[in-house]
Amino acid sequence: MSKPYGKELILDLHHCDASTFNRKSLKKYFKELCIQIDMQRAKLCWWDDHGVAPEEQQTLPHLKGTSAVQFIMTSNIVIHTLDLLGNVYINIFSCKDFDADVAKKFTENWFKGKVVSSHEIKRI
Repeated sequence: MSKPYGKELILDLHHCDASTFNRKSLKKYFKELCIQIDMQRAKLCWWDDHGVAPEEQQTLPHLKGTSAVQFIMTSNIVIHTLDLLGNVYINIFSCKDFDADVAKKFTENWFKGKVVSSHEIKRI
């Protein structure tokens, strides 16, 4: 078997505090998470209804929310929030090792939700 290239942590959280689903809070989450798991942040990109006319904004529960990619020097962290459902979905992928338990606990505390699914995948 090949030496692992990296790993990915996939987290699904439900019953979160949707007041944490805004750009200011999410930007701080990325910053603090990267400190917790010793990652160096790079570019942050957003996809949401910020600046979109109200009549053009998403209204369906499975679409209304914020998506963001926090690039890190060793890959990326991706987040998708579902504001109306109180759910958040996160993927942390890095070729540099990190403590998945620290990331999971920090994320659960940040969003004040419950991890309903967690998968750690070794990438080869």
